Amino acid sequence: MGLDGLSIWHLLIIFAIVVVIFGTGRLRTIGPDLGKAIRSFREALSGETTDAKKAESSKNAHPAAPDAQPENKDRTP
Repeated sequence: MGLDGLSIWHLLIIFAIVVVIFGTGRLRTIGPDLGKAIRSFREALSGETTDAKKAESSKNAHPAAPDAQPENKDRTP
């Protein structure tokens, strides 16, 4: 006996039924889809999205330019 009363034959039958129901093409896409779902869930928990990260990095990359001609109050017209 295997996993709590399930033998290898039981597991093979369950696997065969899953393949018949979903097909091999759908089973290939389950892994990447599950990975994307987990990543988006983690991003939602952290409160940061990729858009926010991009906006923050663009702010740091292009600091505000200083004024071209600073005001000089000592000059009289």
